[in-house]
Amino acid sequence: MNEIWVYKLGLTPYQRAWDLQKQWQQKLIADPHHPDVLLLLEHPPVYTLGTGSSLEFIKFGADAGYELHRSERGGEVTYHCPGQIVVYPILNLRRHQMDLHWYLRQLEEVVIIVMAGYGLRGERISGLTGVWLQEKKVAAIGIKVSRWVTMHGLAINVNNDLTGFEQIVPCGIKDRSVGNLLEFLPTVSLEDVQERLIEVFRQMFS
Repeated sequence: MNEIWVYKLGLTPYQRAWDLQKQWQQKLIADPHHPDVLLLLEHPPVYTLGTGSSLEFIKFGADAGYELHRSERGGEVTYHCPGQIVVYPILNLRRHQMDLHWYLRQLEEVVIIVMAGYGLRGERISGLTGVWLQEKKVAAIGIKVSRWVTMHGLAINVNNDLTGFEQIVPCGIKDRSVGNLLEFLPTVSLEDVQERLIEVFRQMFS
């Protein structure tokens, strides 16, 4: 069975989490026997761009005072804030499948299984990456893989304030809105969702 080290980091600045991911990724590249690593956390309010993200999807100017980072992940602009669980899997895909399409679908499946545990039907949309719930995007995914070791990952909106998304066109998708689990589960607990995510990750990647 493949071992996974799990770290629950709580509220973590984006740059700190980014640095940690790169450190773990280099460890797994250097040591092919190193266990996979799963980082779970929340970010203070921050906007992030993928490596090829277009600035046309940002509605605010440089002087607006928002924290903004461009990273090496795929995908367009997104927003992180407290109440959203961010999961950064640092996985050696040589132990799983050396197939990025498979890996993206697996990340979606993790979210879909967790939501199904609450009686919610998460859905994929053909041609897009992420998970939707009744036409609202509740989970965004963007990854970077080096020498078959992953970093970046997924963010699932649990009980976060969604107003920050109004400053962007989330993931560059103009005709669909963003939602969170709180809209469908008024008593949803961030801690409970986090534990379920860990359990499903262990089932799927161990």
